Amino acid sequence: MATVYKEFIVEASAAQVWDALRDFDAVHTRLAPGFLTACTIDEEGARILTFANGLVARELLVGIDEAHRRLAYTVTGGQARHHHATAQVFEEGEGRSRFVWITDVLPDAMAAYIGPMMEQGGAVMKAALEGRPAPAAA
Repeated sequence: MATVYKEFIVEASAAQVWDALRDFDAVHTRLAPGFLTACTIDEEGARILTFANGLVARELLVGIDEAHRRLAYTVTGGQARHHHATAQVFEEGEGRSRFVWITDVLPDAMAAYIGPMMEQGGAVMKAALEGRPAPAAA
């Protein structure tokens, strides 16, 4: 199984970042606007995401851990046999936080596709959380 890590510092409090991250159904407006263009909720409570590159993914919430500011989700369907991800927010001093996003995926070759998407998504999230315009897509 391949694991992809994405970690970045956000110039916003952990409470502010967590508030946006935990809003599972508003990821396209609060966390990754522009990188994600739409989010709808299906009858089972999964979010159906449309990415700016045209990819559509179905993500099912596994859990929200308020005490540890950690959210876990899995992608169902698609090309990966297994896709599980977590995102967690840590205090990093006053008015700063550390965002840690980890994805486990099978087959291993999927990491070559997911890694660059997480890199781009992370840059968009950092900008959105800091109240800045998103960087131009590469």
